[in-house]
Amino acid sequence: MELATLTQEVIDLTKKVGVFIRQEGLSFNHERIEYKGLNDLVSYVDKTAEVQLVTGLSKLIPSAGFVTEEKTINKVGEHYNWIIDPLDGTTNFIHGIPTFAISIALQLNDALVLGVIYEINRDECFYAWKNGGAYLNNRIIRTSKIPHVSNTLLATGFPYYDFRKQEPYLKLFQELMQRCHGLRRIGSAAVDLAYVACGRFDGYFEYNLNAWDVAAGIVIVREAGGDIIDFSGGTQPVELREIVATNGYISSELVGIINEYFK
Repeated sequence: MELATLTQEVIDLTKKVGVFIRQEGLSFNHERIEYKGLNDLVSYVDKTAEVQLVTGLSKLIPSAGFVTEEKTINKVGEHYNWIIDPLDGTTNFIHGIPTFAISIALQLNDALVLGVIYEINRDECFYAWKNGGAYLNNRIIRTSKIPHVSNTLLATGFPYYDFRKQEPYLKLFQELMQRCHGLRRIGSAAVDLAYVACGRFDGYFEYNLNAWDVAAGIVIVREAGGDIIDFSGGTQPVELREIVATNGYISSELVGIINEYFK
C-alpha cells in the first residue's frame, strides 16, 4: 500500500468533515450535550462527524476495521484498523474555545503506520506516515532541540474524571512550574502531540488516555524525530494509558522528574 497517497486521501476526507464541525460550532445548542460519564461530554457533532469519517475511510480500505471513540461502528479488521477521534477537545468545542481537532491513525497489525491530526480552527493539518517524515500543511516539521527541561515549554492534561492520582499530579505540576518555562493545558491531547512534533512544545505528558486520543500523534511525533514513552520510560504508552512525548533530548530528565511522583 502506498502510504503517502493514502495519507493525502485521509487528509482530504478530514478537511471535509472539519468544515461540518466548524459550521456546527457556530450555532451549537448546549441543550444537545450528552454525558458519557463524569465530565465526559459528547454531542451529535462528535457522532455525526465519526459516521462521516467511517464512511469515507471504509472506501479507502474496505477490509479495515475501526477503533472509534463514539463506537458508531463495530468492525475489527484482520490486518488494518483505523483509530479515530472525530472531535478531540469536545469540551473546548462545546464551550466555544477554538482548540479542537480530528485525529485519525491507521494500524497495520500491531504497528501504527499513518497519522493525521487536523486542528480545525487554525486550518493546520499535521500528518505523517511510517518512514515518510512528518509534515504541517506540506512543510516538513521536526521536534525542537532544547536539551534541558529548564528551557522547555511543556504541555499536559488535567484529570477530569479519575481523580485517584490527583495529589501526586498536582505535586508534579508544582515541581515543573519551578523547573521549566511554563506548563500549558489546552484541552486536546491530539493537538498537544502535534505541537510537540513541530517544536511548539518540547514535551507533553498525561495519563488515563485512550488509543484514539494519542495514536495519530504517536506516529507524527516519532516521524518528527521525537520520543514516545510511558511514565517509566518504557514503550507501552497506549497499554498503560500514560504517555510522555518529547523532542528526544529531554526524555530521561523529564521521566526522572515524573518518577519522583509516579512510581
